[in-house]
Amino acid sequence: MNRPPIGSPKIHYAWIVAGLTFLVLLATAGVRATPSILLVPLQREFGWTNAAISSAIAVNIALFGIIGPFAASFMSRYGVRRIVLVALALLAFAVALSSTMHHRWELMLFWGVLVGSGSGVTALVLAAVVVNRWFEQRRGLVLGLLSANATGQLVFLPLLAHLVTNHGWRSAVYSVAACAGAVFLVVFFWMKDSPSDVGQLPYGANPEELPAIARKPQPPLRGLAWAAQSREFWILAGSFFVCGASTNGLIGTHLIPACMDHGIPEVRAAGLLAVMGIFDLAGTTFSGWLTDRFNSRYLLFWYYALRGLSLMFLPFSLTHSHSWLSIFAIFYGLDWIATVPPTVRLTANTFGKENVGVVYGWIGAAHQLGASLAAVTAGSIRTYLGDYRDAFWLSGTLCLVAATLLISTRNAARERLPLGEVATQTA
Repeated sequence: MNRPPIGSPKIHYAWIVAGLTFLVLLATAGVRATPSILLVPLQREFGWTNAAISSAIAVNIALFGIIGPFAASFMSRYGVRRIVLVALALLAFAVALSSTMHHRWELMLFWGVLVGSGSGVTALVLAAVVVNRWFEQRRGLVLGLLSANATGQLVFLPLLAHLVTNHGWRSAVYSVAACAGAVFLVVFFWMKDSPSDVGQLPYGANPEELPAIARKPQPPLRGLAWAAQSREFWILAGSFFVCGASTNGLIGTHLIPACMDHGIPEVRAAGLLAVMGIFDLAGTTFSGWLTDRFNSRYLLFWYYALRGLSLMFLPFSLTHSHSWLSIFAIFYGLDWIATVPPTVRLTANTFGKENVGVVYGWIGAAHQLGASLAAVTAGSIRTYLGDYRDAFWLSGTLCLVAATLLISTRNAARERLPLGEVATQTA
C-alpha cells in the first residue's frame, strides 16, 4: 500500500534522493582522493616507495570497480538505503583506523581492501541505480550531476593538503572519517529506497505507460555472462577501461607527486585538482544535457580524443609554465567524468533499464581495473625511470585508441542481443 507523499507536493522526492546521492558520492570521492595527499607524507615517515604505496591504491581502485555489480544486486534485494549505510560505516571505520598503521600490510588492509570495498558500494553504479529507479525524465541531466563526483576534490583536497602540511597526515585522516560519519547520519534519516516508499511515481512517469510487472535484473555473474555475448559490451567496457586509466588511476593518484617533482608545492598541486573538480561538475552536467539530445557514441569519440591530446600536452605544461598547467586543469576537468552519461545511456538502451545496475556495474569494473593498472604502472614508471612523462604519454595514446574504436564501430550496438529482452538502438 502506498503512503501519502512526504513533504511539499511541489517538490518531487526524487530530487531529494538525488541530492542525498550526490552528497554520498561527494563524500566518498573525498575519501578516495585522500591517498594522493598521503603518498608523499607516507614516503617520508615510513620510507615506503612510490611503487609500494601505489600498489595499495591499485587494490583500492580495483575493488572499487569489482564490488559495483554485486552492490547493484544487493541494492535490488535489500534496498539502496541499507547498503549505502553499511558502506559509509565501513569507510568511516577503516579510515579512522588507518591513523594507527605502521606497516605496509596495514596500509594494504585499510586503504586497499576496506576503503576499496566500501567505496565500491557507492561507486558510479549507485548513480545509475538511483537515476533509473527515480526518474523517467531528465535522466541524462541528473546522471551528469551525480557523476560529477570528482567535485569531492574541490571540497576536500585543498583543506586536506593544508591539514597535512600544518598538522600532519593523521589530522587529514580524522577529518575524512568524521565526514563519512556525518553523511551516514544524513542518509539514515532521509534516504528512501524507491518512489513507492513516499507514495509517488518516478519523476516524469506516466501511470498509463508503466509496465504492469517490472522485470527483475540479471544476477551479477549471470548478467556478466549474458552481456559479454554482445560486442557492444566489450566496446563500452574497453573504452571505460581507458577512461579509468586516464583519470582516477593516473591524474587522481599521481598528479600531486608529479607536480612536486617539478617544484610545485603540495597545497598548490591539490588546488589544481580542486579546479578540476569545479570544472568536472560543469562539464559532466553539460555532458548529461548533451546526452539527452545527441548521439552518445559521437560524444564519447570527442571526449576521449580531446582527453588524449591534453595528456600528451601535460609533460610540456609541467616543465615550461605553471600557467599552462592551470589551463590543463580547466580543460581536463571539463572532460574528467564527462564519459559517464553517454556510457550509461548506451548501456540502458542496449541492455534494458532493469539491467543497468548490473551491466553498468561490470562496465564500471573495467573502468576501475584500468585505473588500478594505471596507478601501479605510473608509480613503477616514476620509481624506475625517474619521472612521469612516459606514463602521461602512454595514457594519452590509449585515449586516442579508444576514440578511434568508438567511431569505427559506431554501428555495433544495432546487433541483436541474446534472450530478445532488451532494446538494441542507441541514443
